[in-house]
Amino acid sequence: MDHADVERLRDRHPAWRLLRAGNAPLVLAFLGRFFVEGNNGAMSASALATALDDELYALNAANPSAPRYPKPAADYLEDWAHPDAGWLRRFYPLGSDEVHYDATPAFERAYGWVMSLGVRSFVGTESRLHTVVELLRQIVYGAETDPEVRLTELRRRGDAINREIAEAEAGNLAILSTTALRERYQQFAATARELLSDFREVEENFRGLDRAVRERIAAWEGSKGELLAELVGSRADIDNSDQGRSFQAFYDFLLSETRQDNLTDLLTRLQSLEQLDADMRLRTVHHEWSEAAERTQRTVRQLSEQLRRFLDDQVWLENRRVLELVRSIEAAALACRDFPPTSGLEVDEPGVGIALPFERPLYDARPGAQVESWPDPNSDSEADASALFGLTFVNQARLAENIRSTVPERGSVLLSDIVSVHPIEQGAAEIIGYLALTEDDLEITVDDQDETSIDYADGELMRRARLPKVTVARK
Repeated sequence: MDHADVERLRDRHPAWRLLRAGNAPLVLAFLGRFFVEGNNGAMSASALATALDDELYALNAANPSAPRYPKPAADYLEDWAHPDAGWLRRFYPLGSDEVHYDATPAFERAYGWVMSLGVRSFVGTESRLHTVVELLRQIVYGAETDPEVRLTELRRRGDAINREIAEAEAGNLAILSTTALRERYQQFAATARELLSDFREVEENFRGLDRAVRERIAAWEGSKGELLAELVGSRADIDNSDQGRSFQAFYDFLLSETRQDNLTDLLTRLQSLEQLDADMRLRTVHHEWSEAAERTQRTVRQLSEQLRRFLDDQVWLENRRVLELVRSIEAAALACRDFPPTSGLEVDEPGVGIALPFERPLYDARPGAQVESWPDPNSDSEADASALFGLTFVNQARLAENIRSTVPERGSVLLSDIVSVHPIEQGAAEIIGYLALTEDDLEITVDDQDETSIDYADGELMRRARLPKVTVARK
């Protein structure tokens, strides 16, 4: 980093601004104890203000006449969440109408640096050396493509495990000393808390991408397909990035019920060790990891939700535009119905008829058809006249009178209501007769978006006809 980079960080980075702030001790002490050491996630404004009010009362009790921090707790929280500060994140969670606050990654960086300035009574190096060697072994042999080299390493580890099993069976157990236990516990506690801090930073990165997506959608003026291709590509880049893959692997590890039970058992047994002064707050740290990971996943899901809302809004706008065009065409047609335009070219026929000589058929003398309508006087069988009496004639004048007797002038009613007053007598043909009415004072409207049913008797059977909603109106 050169001089300009350092100067830019001093002027713009929230962590550096916190270290230069006049009330930095209050911010670092209170927020660090509440969020970092207390392993708390997002908290409602009322609960956080109550805790801060108790802190301010204890600090101002030494000199009540001239308090060191005179402002109310809520004002301090708003100042710390202001964009010029950036030490708290102020937001409304889903399903809640109360403001919530959460620590930002910039605050955690400043708090971690201040904590590192303190004098440590015990500095462990052995456990970290073992961790470094184990990580180095995983890197080297994890990238090895030669099967023989991998098998050699696996056999070596197997031999070491077998020797350890043999020593345990013989009663020779290698017990860690109190110093080694304290050293490893110190490293475990620091790493467990750093994980929660890392989750806040990952979530902040995803929220930044979510804001960028919202801004992109709000200012987009091109085609929908191009924007979707760009946004989906950005979403895929998150999943395929090193940060995205690492986070997904960690989240999948926590989702395993077996691993959750194993972590719970190990943490419970850790708390029972007499050699350690274990922090009871770390007993449920794996649940806090899960909650922090779920908050991060929720932020990622907001990207997909934003895409879905964008599509829904676009479809609604396009449908509205289509309806506006249809209505404008209908209005223009109604305006031209009585007074059609006289200008323009009028054509009697859309084309010129062409007839070829050989397309004309030759003369074909066909015998005339003879129709004998009288029955044979010598036949003993009687003619079947049932077909003549089975014809159904629907009197549409009667149907129109049914409507006029039910619907007042300039009124409208559903066809199902008319049928309830004047039941169907001639089955489905009568229903079709209602739909085919062409009286000048009646208007039949069919709504395909809704459905209605009409029950009628067909002999001894009851039938039900399903059809779109039909409205009958009198002019």
